[in-house]
This record gives sequence, C-alpha cells and structure tokens, in this order.
Amino acid sequence: MALSRSARHPSRLLALATAVAAGFTIAAAPAASPGAPGIGDPYFPDMGNGGFDALHYDLGVSYDPGSGRLDGHTTLTARATQNLSSFDLDLQKLTVDSIRVNGKPADFTRTRDEIVITPRHRLRKGERFEVSVAYGGVPMPLNGPIVFGSDYGWMKTKDGVFVACEPNAASTWFPSSDHPSDKATYDIRIDAPKGLTGVSNGTLVDSHDRGGRSYFHWRETKPMATYLATASIGKFDVKTGRTPGGTPIYVAIDPVLAHQNTVDVYAVTAEATDYWSKLFGPYPFEETGAVVDDMPEAGFSLETQTKPSYSAVRSESTIVHELAHQWFGDDVSVHQWKDIWLNEGFATYAQWLWAEHRGTRSAHDSFLATYNSIAATSDFWKIEVADPKRDTMFSSAVYQRGAMMLQALRERIGDQAFFKLLPAWTKLHRYGNASTDDFVRLAEHVSGQSLGDLFQKWIHDTGKPAL
Repeated sequence: MALSRSARHPSRLLALATAVAAGFTIAAAPAASPGAPGIGDPYFPDMGNGGFDALHYDLGVSYDPGSGRLDGHTTLTARATQNLSSFDLDLQKLTVDSIRVNGKPADFTRTRDEIVITPRHRLRKGERFEVSVAYGGVPMPLNGPIVFGSDYGWMKTKDGVFVACEPNAASTWFPSSDHPSDKATYDIRIDAPKGLTGVSNGTLVDSHDRGGRSYFHWRETKPMATYLATASIGKFDVKTGRTPGGTPIYVAIDPVLAHQNTVDVYAVTAEATDYWSKLFGPYPFEETGAVVDDMPEAGFSLETQTKPSYSAVRSESTIVHELAHQWFGDDVSVHQWKDIWLNEGFATYAQWLWAEHRGTRSAHDSFLATYNSIAATSDFWKIEVADPKRDTMFSSAVYQRGAMMLQALRERIGDQAFFKLLPAWTKLHRYGNASTDDFVRLAEHVSGQSLGDLFQKWIHDTGKPAL
C-alpha cells in the first residue's frame, strides 16, 4: 500500500491535526461533474459544449479526393470552467481512433454526434488542458431547409473539396465545440495530393511538396467561430498582394471559372475591404481575400474568416456583402443563433451602402424599393426577425427586413450618430459575441434616444409596418 501524500509530509499532517483540534472544519475539495453536452442555444441545443472554454485548435487534415476519405488529427487547447469529470466534443459521423488528454490516453464513448471524454484525472476549474483526437472517415455534408435547401459543410468537388459550414457543419470535419459563442484561434494544416492547393483562414505560414503530396499550414491568430473555419482543396489560380490601404490579400480562383468572370474578384475585394475599413472600423484581421470554386451544387457563398468562400463567380454586390461580414459576423459574432439578423441584416445593408457609394441608388431608395415590392399578405412579414426560428433563420426577411431596420434607425437618429454607431459596435465587441439587446443599448447610448419602439416595429413585430 502506497503512503498518502499527507503521510509523506509530517509538517502538513501536523497542521491538519492542529486545525482539527482547534475545531476548524476541513472543507472537502469541490466535486467534479460532467460538462454539459451543449451550449444551450434553442436552435441547436446539442451544439457547443459546457464546462470548458476553447482557446486554440491545431487541425491536421489529410484528404484523398478520389475516395473522399479524410484522416484528421485535432488538438484542442481549452480552459476548464468547472471541475470536470468528463466533457463533450461535437463530431458528426466520423470515426474516432484515439483520444489523449494532456498526453495520456482517455476513455471515450459516442452518443450520436457527441464524443463523451473521460480523462484519467479530473480537470480543475481554471486549468488549461489539451485534448488530442485522431479520427477519420468520409465527411458528409448536411442538408435540409436551413441553408436555402442546399447542402452545406464538407462538399466534394471534381478536384477536391469546398468547405462552407454555417451554421452547424464544422463538426462534420473536425471535433470541436461547434457554436459561435466559443471562439478560438487556429492552426490548420492541409495535406493533399501534389498539384492541388489547400486554402484556409488567416495567413499562410508554410507550403511545400514532399513525395506525391502538397502541404499547407495556415494560421488564424484572431478568435474565430467554428463555422467560419475552412480547408478548401482544389486546383486554384492564386493572386496575392496588398489592397491600396495596405492589407495583405490572397485570392484563389478555380481555373475552370477563369473565362466566366464578369467581375474582378481581386479588385473588388481590395476596394471593398478598404472602404468598409473607413465605415466600420479598422479591418479586424491580418489578411483579406476570397476562395472561388466550381461548386454549382452549393447555391450560396459564405463569409469564411479572412477569405469568403464563393461556390461560383459571384456579383460585385455579393462580394461586398461577404466582406462586410468580416466585421458583422466574424469579428462580432452572434451570442445565439436567433441573433442572426445582426450578421445578415448588416451585410445586406452594406450592399445598399455600396450602391450609395457607387452613386447608383441611395440606401433610402433601396429601402423603399424593397418595402414596396413585398405585399402585406406575403409570408415575408410573418417572420419575427429578432427570433426567426431554426428552419427560417436564413429567410429573406432576416436579410431584407434586417437591412430595413438599419435604414429606419439611420433616419431616426441621423447620419452623424449612425455612422458613429457602426465602428463603435465593432470596437466594443471586437473578437467577441453580442446580442440584439446589446445593439439596442449601444444605439440608445450613442444617439441619446429611446429606440425601443423602433426595434419593436421592425424586428420583433410581425406584419407589414406602416411608414
């Protein structure tokens, strides 16, 4: 029988005996308990995880386009927010080979899309720890009514993969706390057949060929929501440089699309990045850019952090929309998914601001055109924009009525206060999360006005509001 730690230290034993003799109660160490299996977001109750705060992901993915197989190794650095006996990670469909916590093998079980991990020793509140997961399989995209009826997530292309994961598909390709309220920094390492390019978030740290494979190491040093992570792989023509304002830029375009360009993606990305920096506050990341892939099955684009992902060559208006998301959605992310209008309403309003900037139509006229084009009997007016529900969270009402809310706010408080509010919002919540209530409070503070009735009318009430 081994000696207890107290018995090996007589002075500590004496101190304990003295305390007991004096009548002091020796408090037991707080009990450890399992972390919650989800963040508690009503739209996705099992996504995200409780009991810890994700700090950094180091992702390694090796992909075979022929078979579609991914072999991955993820190391998550996190901080325990309670005494943990076990904790969960989100991983959809893929097979887990092994898990280690702080370098030691850990027990784990699977419950649907949850990995339940039991470390060898409990984790104390405040303790930093590492969990490493080796896994593999053929990632499958998600589908359903949420994202315009399209597949989304890890989507196989003719020569690689297109990765666009909003709202809940990051865990189709790496184990994570898959909710935007748990942001972290990233290293993403892509291993692909030689001749293909792997594009991800942040800046390219290293790329090289070895044998018949090509390797790419990307690093995102600013906090990022899981759904904004990407690892798109394929044949790309790459152009790099700096915007006129000095921000590094990286644009990758599938050569199949080279003769389909009706817009200069590189030039518009550079111009819009600089223009939004003047209106919304300094560009929040180290690099801007785009990934334009030949993926007609995905009828959408996504604001993947630092490099929006386009499933085809898109219009100038779409490009400025996705770049506005770098501030509204990526830099300042939603607290819960019901707050999605703070992303989509703002990015749609940015399209109206761009038209105003170009001199083609004022934001006021865009507001009236949208308002007048939608009949009062339309289902458009039946959605509560501030809580649109899961299956209609990307409905046109969230985008368009959200934009109308912002124009109505601008006209109520005036241009001076409105264009002070936008950069104040991104500065106050930089690299964090925020809610609709947070925005209302800041708008009232900046304007000095009570605005509850205005927000009630445009994003809470249903029915077509009177002008």
